[in-house]
Amino acid sequence: MKSGLQVGDTAIIKAEVTSDMFAQFEGEIVHPAYSTVTMVYHMEWASRKLILPYLTPKEEGMGASVQVKHLAPSGQGEQLEITATVTEIRQHSILSKVIVTNERGTIGEGYVKQAILLKEYISKQLTAK
Repeated sequence: MKSGLQVGDTAIIKAEVTSDMFAQFEGEIVHPAYSTVTMVYHMEWASRKLILPYLTPKEEGMGASVQVKHLAPSGQGEQLEITATVTEIRQHSILSKVIVTNERGTIGEGYVKQAILLKEYISKQLTAK
């Protein structure tokens, strides 16, 4: 990784809850609320934004782990803000704390760990048989 990323750096994404974000299985909506699956997606996306400026052309980030607590619901049309903050920098991984809020407060929180790997290594792992 290029130098410059520091503990405390943040990245923010904003989203509006839409029907494709509802909790559903096999196409059947369980309830018309922001799903945990979508929350994890947004947490990973915000965390990825932290590392993008620091990856070299030969590197890529890959999700290594996600810990999430879905604390409260959000319905269609609600505005969300997802904030990822770097909490730990290691040689080959970055840990970020992520907070998801709507107009009423915090609806989710957790941690995302991203492994920083060479693209060549990733390619070899994906084609190994």
